[in-house]
Amino acid sequence: MRNHRVKSLPLLIVLISVATLLSPPATSAQPPPFSCDPSGPSTTSFPFCNASLPISQRAQDLVYRLTLDEKISQLVSSAPAIPRLGIPAYEWWSESLHGVSESGPGIRFNGTVRSATSFPQVILTAATFDANLWYRIGQAIGTEARAVYNSGQAKGMTFWAPNINIFRDPRWGRGQETPGEDPLVTGKYAVSYVRGVQGDAFQGGGNPRGSLQASACCKHFTAYDLDNWKGVNRFVFDARVTAQDMADTFQPPFQKCIQDGKASGIMCAYNRVNGVPNCADYNLLSNIARGQWSFDGYITSDCDGVAIIYENQGYAKAPEDAVTDVLKAGMDVNCGDYLKRHTKSTVEQKKVSVSEINRALHNLFSVRMRLGLFDGDPKKQPFGNIGPDQVCSQKHQDLALEAARSGIVLLKNIEKRLPLQRTESMSLAVIGPNANNAWKLLGNYAGPPCKSVTLLQALQNYVKDTRYQPGCDDVECSSPQIAQAMEVAKAADHVVLIMGLDQTQERENFDRVDLVLPGRQQEFITTVAQATKKPVILVILCGGPVDIRFARDDPNIGSILWAGYPGEAGGMALSEIIFGEYNPGGRLPVTWYPREFTTVPMTDMRMRPEPSTGYPGRTYRFYQGESVFEYGYGLSYTGHSYKFISVTKELFYLNQSPKSQLDEASDNSPRYRPVSDLGAAFCKKSNFAVTVEVKNHGDMVGKHPVLLFVRYAKPSSRSPVKQLVAFQSVELKGGETVEVRLALNPCDHLSRADENGVMILEEGRRFLGVGDQEYPINVMA
Repeated sequence: MRNHRVKSLPLLIVLISVATLLSPPATSAQPPPFSCDPSGPSTTSFPFCNASLPISQRAQDLVYRLTLDEKISQLVSSAPAIPRLGIPAYEWWSESLHGVSESGPGIRFNGTVRSATSFPQVILTAATFDANLWYRIGQAIGTEARAVYNSGQAKGMTFWAPNINIFRDPRWGRGQETPGEDPLVTGKYAVSYVRGVQGDAFQGGGNPRGSLQASACCKHFTAYDLDNWKGVNRFVFDARVTAQDMADTFQPPFQKCIQDGKASGIMCAYNRVNGVPNCADYNLLSNIARGQWSFDGYITSDCDGVAIIYENQGYAKAPEDAVTDVLKAGMDVNCGDYLKRHTKSTVEQKKVSVSEINRALHNLFSVRMRLGLFDGDPKKQPFGNIGPDQVCSQKHQDLALEAARSGIVLLKNIEKRLPLQRTESMSLAVIGPNANNAWKLLGNYAGPPCKSVTLLQALQNYVKDTRYQPGCDDVECSSPQIAQAMEVAKAADHVVLIMGLDQTQERENFDRVDLVLPGRQQEFITTVAQATKKPVILVILCGGPVDIRFARDDPNIGSILWAGYPGEAGGMALSEIIFGEYNPGGRLPVTWYPREFTTVPMTDMRMRPEPSTGYPGRTYRFYQGESVFEYGYGLSYTGHSYKFISVTKELFYLNQSPKSQLDEASDNSPRYRPVSDLGAAFCKKSNFAVTVEVKNHGDMVGKHPVLLFVRYAKPSSRSPVKQLVAFQSVELKGGETVEVRLALNPCDHLSRADENGVMILEEGRRFLGVGDQEYPINVMA
């Protein structure tokens, strides 16, 4: 997201954030910027200030009044003021990935509001498999965003989140920002987050007039999941993607974000797809997003995304050609100043028409109007009563704690090593480079948190006699202090090792080249674990997966917890889990691959395996190889069992749809029908429900995600190994049994993409699966 000409170091972000927190508060709050001030009668007389008119009419009136130079000035992310029309400057670039952040220039924490709730990094939130939780997080972020604006500390209300790219390769530095590797989960996360941020209802339909609390933006459209790997960077990478993989992996989350979430923004990605830059792809932006999916909003480039089309990719032969390509493709605003510098000459050379500029401006001003920024005094508008007291509220901080608790995954727990039983006389050793730094808990794109508590501090609140030894100067761990750590470990009753990665190892513009712990961490962990009285507890902080088979199989390591980057409440959540005040229930949202997977080039975009060449495929849906931990894996302090209670429909007939002609492949593969041919009526009447009984066999209450998969009895070579089709998080008391009802549709959940990217429903037997239980269903020709 950041301008690729400027080096952005995580340390610099930390220092800026700390300086923000320590700087003296502003003496007086500035009013939020808005247009159509009622104290200026000359501006309120304009039709674009008349809130009773349709927004399309108001936007048309405003664009009509602009000069060409004024129009061009508004095509960039830092749009200047237009004083003669009473229009203030506007900043399109703000960030809110897992909390309102100052990563973009649109937000500043230099006034009444000094911080914002920092929720867990998205990859950990995804591990909850709880769509309602995702929605509530979005709500909290949208509320805090509007509060920052009402406090006069925002120059824009358009936030460039969520990141809904598929976490295709475990080395990707930005995988931490995503909901994981599954298209269904990623799409549902997108819908929940967007609805929450924009002020919609959880089920949708809560904004009938299209008003926005804040604007969410789905990024990065599309097939973007490589930043900088072995000299190949995102600015020049040409992702070669099959129509099949595009249809059933890369595009579904964006379709859900647009059609169901009603996102008001899209960001087109830096990379090319099959030779064409995303921001210059008319088929992608206009035909698919606006045409097929009915997108209603603005489309922005990533920062300097237009410049690279000419300067890095060489796709355009001149700056004016790059401008022409993106405007004709349907892009509306450029993060950076490239359009500001080159659009005038492009018009003069008659490469682009003013009408195409007008179209872009209509989309841009429409979104600003939906935000209520052209309706006069914002304090008199629907969101005008959201004040600074709603930032870092107890409700939001409790939500951050709930999210961290619910997402942390218990990966190993031999002989029920956890939870620990507290006693007055017990001693605890906390060891590791990630133990005593609160910023390590946040992940990237984080703003200044409401609270700053390290894992060490949180554990000290539970055990008075807590001894600390960092063991390594940093996660690189090139010169571990093994002897000192062993001495501390030997003297303690219990040892918690807090290891893993941080933003020096994985981040934007930085992909990993291996999947092991950095430096000498493995040696350090193994040696310390051998010296302790009892098996140690290992906590791993990381976004992307790591190969920790050594720890999984080591009897001296009793328990392993994956904590992702758990946000401002992560220390408290982890301590509660370790000492049994909370029962972990998170499930992995990504496959944890072995280190040998790194022989696969990160640039190979294929999802499906090619056994003849040894290519193993990617993600749990297609990967054929050993896993360190599988997708959806996660333990609890209690055991759970499942039983299928009912399936309302077990047999589906393809020939009951309006078109009876069945397609049959020449290689005697199953007969099938394109979903588009089945018709909306057939798909709607084919809805069915699956009811599963879930029982908690322990004595602890806990949240538990129920994951329902489907697999083919006789899969073809291009079919998924299995596919997640529904999920729901439930809370069960000790010994409690509940029934979970999951809604399915064969057109959505039993179909697959063919080689041409067409979704088809094939005849054949399938099995619904939850835990170790399966239930057969059939599609008949």
